[in-house]
Amino acid sequence: MPQMSPISWLSLFIFFSIIFILFNMMNYFIYTPNSSKSKKLFNINKISMNWKW
Repeated sequence: MPQMSPISWLSLFIFFSIIFILFNMMNYFIYTPNSSKSKKLFNINKISMNWKW
């Protein structure tokens, strides 16, 4: 079983690193949150913070 040269290991590391970075970037930029839900949650939290002593 032959051993791999260090250049081959380096090229594999670079190749998989680029794939990993591209995959994470696609997942980050594809996601779009719904604004209506966030507004509702913000209003609920705002109302619940009114303390009456």
